[in-house]
Amino acid sequence: MKQSELKAILKDHKLWLDSGREKGKRASLQGANLAGVNLTEADLTEANLRGADLQNANLRGVNLRGVNLYGANLRGANLEEANLSDANLRDAKFTGADLQNANLQNANLRGANLRGAYLYGANLRGADLQDANLQDADFSDANLRDAKFTTNFKKVRWFNSATFSEDQLPWVVLSPKYPDWARTLKWVKAKADAA
Repeated sequence: MKQSELKAILKDHKLWLDSGREKGKRASLQGANLAGVNLTEADLTEANLRGADLQNANLRGVNLRGVNLYGANLRGANLEEANLSDANLRDAKFTGADLQNANLQNANLRGANLRGAYLYGANLRGADLQDANLQDADFSDANLRDAKFTTNFKKVRWFNSATFSEDQLPWVVLSPKYPDWARTLKWVKAKADAA
């Protein structure tokens, strides 16, 4: 995609957001080749980036709240301090991506590939990590309270000083690293089920 095209789409998207969705147009970059693009500090709230190629892109500090990145390629991308809360990240590829201090609260990461991803200090509260590839991922100091995951957590490389809900105990203790970091973990009460 040409830089001029991308600038026009981002300008229309900003107008769409600023006008309360009455003017401009929601960014639709479905399937776009944005590999290596620099979008630092952009606001892509609720944009459609389904299947986009963002490999090695610089998305540091970008607002991606509610974005659709279903099946997108974010291998090696810099998403440090990005806001991905409430985002659809299902089946997205984050292999080797930097998600340090990113906000992934309530994000759908079901089936995502987070192999070797760096999630130090990330907020994954309420995120759905079921069926995600977590092999060699680093969740050190991450907030995983109320996150949903299964036995896939056994393959996480680092999770020292992370915060978990008490109901996640069965999955966390399955990790071979659990004995090494048991004393550093923070446990909080599980969210009460709605009656």
